[in-house]
This record gives sequence, structure tokens and C-alpha cells, in this order.
Amino acid sequence: MTNAADEKKVNKDLKNPVARILGIETSCDETAASVVENGREILSSAVASQADLHAQFGGIFPEVASRQHILAIYPIVDQALKEAHLRLADLDGIAVTRGPGLPGSLVVGINMAKGLVIGSGLPLLGINHLEGHLYSAWLREEGKGKKKEPKFPLLALLVSGGHTELILMKDHLVYERLGGTLDDAAGEAFDKVARLLDLGYPGGPAIQEAAEGGNPKAFDFPRAWLDDSYNFSFSGIKTAVLREVQQLEKQKSKLPIADLAASFQAAVVEVLIRKTILAAEEYKTKDILIAGGVSANRALREQISAQKKYRVHIPPLSLCTDNAAMIAGAGCYRFCAGQRNDLEMDAAPTWSISEL
Repeated sequence: MTNAADEKKVNKDLKNPVARILGIETSCDETAASVVENGREILSSAVASQADLHAQFGGIFPEVASRQHILAIYPIVDQALKEAHLRLADLDGIAVTRGPGLPGSLVVGINMAKGLVIGSGLPLLGINHLEGHLYSAWLREEGKGKKKEPKFPLLALLVSGGHTELILMKDHLVYERLGGTLDDAAGEAFDKVARLLDLGYPGGPAIQEAAEGGNPKAFDFPRAWLDDSYNFSFSGIKTAVLREVQQLEKQKSKLPIADLAASFQAAVVEVLIRKTILAAEEYKTKDILIAGGVSANRALREQISAQKKYRVHIPPLSLCTDNAAMIAGAGCYRFCAGQRNDLEMDAAPTWSISEL
């Protein structure tokens, strides 16, 4: 896309991309492969999770993650192709997560993709993991009817274990980053508070479950508004929860786990929703897209959907956490936009969506 006219033409074509792409995802602790057709229909999706393995460490152990990817990558790719009833020769390209993510994990997926490209002659597509999360909102399972797709311009809240960002998506593959976390991402804060409350890993589901019977107003944890900017900060609330726990333990009081979890969750969700709505108002979007692992949080989904001013698009739970269907989906759009990567492509562990 070299000029405005070319960009307009390409984006017009991208409204209905035509491509069948195999996606491979190994950015963190999920080994996944998927085949997606035309950027929308999931023909197969295979995932090998390492969550139970890492739970004993209370978080991701990078070296263990990369070793598990090596063990799982071939059978997972083979499973995805068999479930789709396709051979490599039936595909148009192979998309793989290039970054951001854990370097050792990324390399496993990239090397697998390169091997398949060498053997098949298919194009190689290096995909940004965050872009993949955004394109999960366009996906549907094979055989299911059409769904209402997001309309541009839209305001996207990308919220996960490693990222919390507000992005103005002006068109397909066209982004403006409005703000992001200055310290802990929302998902990271969930993990750390869950560990503090001895709720286990991963923290998001653990906090949500513990909060079910709690009072979200029991503790007035701080909200970091940052002078109404579109940046986020969650390190303060994490520290506030720690101090509250220390104070209760000093008083030898039984920890009200449900109230602590509910109050913490309420504070995080309030900040996420208010900043998202403010950005949608300023940039006059009609649609809001929420994606990433934390988009699975029930309180966030229910509260953002309760407002009627904006159409809200949130992927189904199976597509909120890391998966390869989103990589294949984004790969379809990148393929149709003319992207091709060579075999010199390397991992990009800190690749920002603003660099696309």
C-alpha cells in the first residue's frame, strides 16, 4: 500500500477476502493450529494447552513452554489439517504468529511454518498476535450462518495477560493506537492478585469464580484515571489489594476472599469500560470490539453489553484466549492485501500493533 488511492482499493477488496489459510500459534503457552477460509469460516481448530503444567509455577515458565511446543506442534498441525479434510496443496498460504510473545515459544511455531513452506511452496505470512485477536471478531464456526460483523471505524479494546490497549481501527489492517498500559496489563493484574489470594493460575477465571459470591463495594480500591488519557495503570490496585490483605492478616481477621476478588474485579472493569466508552465518543465510532483473554471475563462482557449506545462485538469464549483460528483469520486479510514473508523472517517478541 504505497499511497491513499492504493490503500482505498486494497481495503475495498478486503471486505470479502478469498483465501484458505493454515494458522499456527505458539506465542505463549498454547500450541495451536487452525484452517480458516475467507477470513471468516473456521474449518478446524486444534489447541494443546499447557495451563495445568504452568499452574504449579503460578505463571508461565518460558523454557518449559518452548519445550512443550516442540512436543505438540507437529501433531497439532496434523490434527488441524485432518479436521479440515485438507492437504497442504489445498491451501493458499501458511500464517504464523511472529510476535509479540515469548522468544523461545515463537521460534517453534515459526520454524514449523517455514518447514511447511519449504515442503509445499506456499507463501509464508508472519502475523502480529494482537492483530489476530482483533480479527477473532470476524470468525464463525463452519456451517454456522452469517453474523453481524464489526463496522468501521470501530474502537477496539485489546485486553489480555500481556497487553491492555485502546485501538482505533479505521478499516481493515489500518490502526491508530490511542493508549495502552504504563505498567501491568489487566490480565497480569488478575494473575498477580489471584496469586496473592491463593486462588491459583490462571488468575482471570479464578478471580471471576471467587467474585461470584462477593460484594463489589466491600473495598474501595483505587481507579487510575491518568488525567482522562487513554492509557492504563493497574499496578496501584494490585498494591492496594496487597496492603488490604496485610492489614487484615495483622488483625488476624479471616480474609474475605469473595469480597476482595469482587471489589478488585469491579475496579478493573470500571476503568476498562469507562475509557473505552470515552474513546468511542471522542472518535465517533458506532461499534466497539473487545478481544483478548480478559474479554472472557463475565462482568466485563455483561456490563459493556448492557449499554445501548454502541454495538459491541466480543468473540465467543473459545476465541478469547490464544488460538490459531485468529492467526489464520488475520492471515487471510494479510494474504489478500499482498503480504508475503521470506524465509529470513525472524521472531519479533516486542512487535507493537502500531508498527503494522
